[in-house]
Amino acid sequence: SSKSGVANFVANDEEAVLDDVKFLLSFLPSNNLEQPPTDEPLDDPDRLCPELLDIMPDSPNMPYDMKAVIASVVDDGEYLEYHANWAKAITCGFARLNGKPIGIVGNQPMILAGVLDIESSSKAARFVRTCDAFNIPLVTFVDVPGFLPGVDQEYGGIIRHGAKLLYAYCEATVPRIQIITRKAYGGAYVVMDSKSIGSDLAYAWPTAELAVMGPNGAVEIVYRRELQQAADPVARRAELVNEYTEKYANPYAAAERGYIDDVIDPAETRQKIVAGFRMLRT
Repeated sequence: SSKSGVANFVANDEEAVLDDVKFLLSFLPSNNLEQPPTDEPLDDPDRLCPELLDIMPDSPNMPYDMKAVIASVVDDGEYLEYHANWAKAITCGFARLNGKPIGIVGNQPMILAGVLDIESSSKAARFVRTCDAFNIPLVTFVDVPGFLPGVDQEYGGIIRHGAKLLYAYCEATVPRIQIITRKAYGGAYVVMDSKSIGSDLAYAWPTAELAVMGPNGAVEIVYRRELQQAADPVARRAELVNEYTEKYANPYAAAERGYIDDVIDPAETRQKIVAGFRMLRT
């Protein structure tokens, strides 16, 4: 199943499988016309998540575990992952927030830097459609440097598969909240439930970088002539990358233009999502 993506859940023995199925069904309504089952929340909806302030590495090229971010935000740290062993560059799963089931999609920077490829796009698209079918609101955590480049991906139809995720989000009518933790580059950011495809609320951490592409690639293209003519191209390139990073690799320009609703303190992520869903319920 880690190769083919056919089996969604895998366990060691029959008993464990049945336990997993019971746990899975606790998130789902008995049919698509009902609301998902609510539990009495034992985890404080106003709880802060101070551990999220330390989770982001100093270098934007260092990985961190997106599942740790998810566990910090959701009720009791309980997260039932969907297709845990397949297309690991994206993580999808069910959790509760303030006692109510939610579906979560998040890029996983620990695998292939969290890029979207054919398999991760298909996995997330299926999951989004499942949540939409059963009235389960969606939270999307974004840290995506782009689509995976390469001939294999192009011939395999990465654009077609990436579009599946785009359509899945566009057609979903459940409440949707986007949280941008770090990289949000180009088309890959757009398909990760951006406001431009109908997300209801979009928040960014101060570490967020919303741009058409990363600073290194952008400088090579935008300042190509200038770099060719520079006396010391290496030093000039470093200067330009720094300038680009300061000017564009932050969430504030995006907030001014309305691409995101607010830049939030990471510690307040849980509070903001709880309040957002409370508002969106109607």
